[in-house]
Amino acid sequence: MKATIVVLPGDGIGPEVAAAGVAVLKAVAERYGHEFSFDQQLIGGAAIDAVGDPLPAATRAACEKADAVLLGAVGGPKWSDPNAPVRPEQGLLAIRKALGVFANVRPLKLHPRSAALSPLKPEKTKGVDLVFIRELTGGIYFGAKTRSDTDATDECRYTVVEIERVMRHAFELARTRRRKVTSVDKANVLETSRLWRSVAIRIGQEYPDVSLEHQLVDSMAMLLLTRPADYDVIVTENMFGDILTDEGAVLAGSLGLLPSASLGEKPCGLYEPIHGSAPDIAGLGLANPLGTILSTAMLLRHSLNLPTEAALVEAAVDAVLEHGNLTRDVGGTASTQDVLDAVLDACNAKAEAA
Repeated sequence: MKATIVVLPGDGIGPEVAAAGVAVLKAVAERYGHEFSFDQQLIGGAAIDAVGDPLPAATRAACEKADAVLLGAVGGPKWSDPNAPVRPEQGLLAIRKALGVFANVRPLKLHPRSAALSPLKPEKTKGVDLVFIRELTGGIYFGAKTRSDTDATDECRYTVVEIERVMRHAFELARTRRRKVTSVDKANVLETSRLWRSVAIRIGQEYPDVSLEHQLVDSMAMLLLTRPADYDVIVTENMFGDILTDEGAVLAGSLGLLPSASLGEKPCGLYEPIHGSAPDIAGLGLANPLGTILSTAMLLRHSLNLPTEAALVEAAVDAVLEHGNLTRDVGGTASTQDVLDAVLDACNAKAEAA
């Protein structure tokens, strides 16, 4: 197949991990006879420095025409002033809106080697295999904002349509897994959460083969650390999801291992590792590329409909986690390039064995 993939390296270690992701996609294309073209564009702090805009018009236009978008990371101390009128994170919010993505999907399946690095006891992390689905378009991040010398407000707003579509995504995904959805809200206090819960119950009735439970967000934060293996698909609103997914990432032992996909109604999705720009190690060849490489597997599966190729990449990463020398965040001494080379070798070996 032919596909155009826009690459947004961004800031910090973003260019290093994005390059690793592109290398894997090129190897997959060569192995299976696909034609992938790559269009590199600016976003975040790099875009602010170049043209004064965290999401230049050229980047937006390229992404809107692409089959998929691969992102490295945005942000860093250089642009960290929260009072600055233009910030790198604005580019990320804007590209999500431009692409119409509304569900941020973050799988969390622990490999025994990485689980050993988790701060939780092994008996707590055994069998953890869950997926977070975070709503991306509503909530407090996008509500009306005011600021004066004496007070400030951030409106939290949700529509029925926004909740319905992310709920259906969660239930459809649960049908392919263990058929359990946990909806997270704060319905004992917030009106938006009461709406969220009522819509969740109504949509859940359309899926009688999937069980639905509700958890308050503060309880969920505790339960993620005390019995994480009990959960299958966890769906929640924007800010709660932002916080809970980072908490959940701790279970894996390193942020560098985890991928994500931001999906909408159209095939084109936005794929990125969940880690930040890590400016302290930028340019040193120390960044863990596995989160980005696993994000390319999600790209292959969800946007390009290439499940065989996606499974190959995931199997190669598993092999490297099992037997390879890893980057220092997961207890190894390997460089970014070393880990990439190991994944490429594993892809070749597994493809030939098949």
